[in-house]
Amino acid sequence: MSTTHPSWPRQLRLPGQVAAPDGPIDMRMMYVMHHAFRRDLDLFSAAVRTTPATERATWSLLGERWDLFAEVLHEHHTVEDDGVWPALAGVGSVEVAATLAAMEAEHAEIDPLLEGCAAGFRRLAAHADEDARAALAVRVCAARESLRRHLAHEETEAITIIQRVLTPEDWERIEAEHVPPVRLRKALRVVPWAAYGVPREALDRVFSQPGGGGFRAIWRLTRRRFARRHARTFRFV
Repeated sequence: MSTTHPSWPRQLRLPGQVAAPDGPIDMRMMYVMHHAFRRDLDLFSAAVRTTPATERATWSLLGERWDLFAEVLHEHHTVEDDGVWPALAGVGSVEVAATLAAMEAEHAEIDPLLEGCAAGFRRLAAHADEDARAALAVRVCAARESLRRHLAHEETEAITIIQRVLTPEDWERIEAEHVPPVRLRKALRVVPWAAYGVPREALDRVFSQPGGGGFRAIWRLTRRRFARRHARTFRFV
């Protein structure tokens, strides 16, 4: 028998997503970010294997795209570490404590992998180094597998706890206190990146939320330019 409450929002399900636990909090933006992280890591994993080491201009584009990916991921994890996990810590459950400890450990595992990959992209943008390309392929694969495990764990266990313990008002407070305001210059970079490859019906749901009209306008303004740069960046995939 379903435990879905009639007043709960319909949760977003996107390609690659492992779970979308029912509950009172609409997690659509969380899942859009997860989709973008998975998408980019799949593309990076293919690109480092197929992009010739001599294509320094392409490696420069790949490095810039990696920097955007890593910046958004770092901010995503910071909000969780500083706002979400502490809000759950007072539950006093062994299960919750174990999940929170795992979330923090997984974040700590991912961070040095991201920096190692960034260094590899910088190296290849400056030098045609086949050994560096091979080493980067290993690092990106490790980052991809680590983050995929983490996202699956978060979607199945951590978000289940969030839905059980927090209210929509709690979630709004966490976002207000810990999510930095999105300035226009940053929105012009992040909105088309996050939206790329998301099915249109899902995008319409995202843009229909309060404040989503501005993001829709930015997406319409930037999506074609982003798609052209995306094609150049991953031209050898």
